[in-house]
Amino acid sequence: MDLAQVVGGNVQRLRTAAGISLAELAAAGGISKTTLHGIEQGQGNPTLSTLWALATALHVPLGDLLEAPAVAAEVVRAADERPYARGAAVGARMLHRIPVHGTVEVYEVEVGQARQESAAHLPGVQECLLVTGGRVTTGPAEAPADLAAGDSIRFDAAGPHVYQGHEGHNRGILLMLYTER
Repeated sequence: MDLAQVVGGNVQRLRTAAGISLAELAAAGGISKTTLHGIEQGQGNPTLSTLWALATALHVPLGDLLEAPAVAAEVVRAADERPYARGAAVGARMLHRIPVHGTVEVYEVEVGQARQESAAHLPGVQECLLVTGGRVTTGPAEAPADLAAGDSIRFDAAGPHVYQGHEGHNRGILLMLYTER
């Protein structure tokens, strides 16, 4: 996705979430409705000053307009090449990078073979599971992922999600991330 599409999608999403009409945001940002419509369609090439004006009118940081939206679920397989650093005694492979302003809870979990349908958590809650043994299916209910030992997933838990183990001993480390929104 190119920058114009990212910016356009973000402006439209943030405007809709704020309950602001196209005309209201255009006026608040000091641009025409036609220009704003083009930006939202990913067809515009707004200047930095236009982006600042829109961010200010939407009461969001500029980065909220520029950053690509997070994926619904990010799966990292044990065999995937990821950034790796080695010291004298410890080597570390980065699995996920999760910006958070809030609380992180760390759990050791066992996942049985029955399918657990988990209801949506509050907005801003993410789950990150690293499977340490066995095989687990988890993630958003509409698109769960099958994970083996060494695989991990990070997903937005503000929607229905599932957990199901497939072998005798399915274990993992679960991070519950409660971000301030």
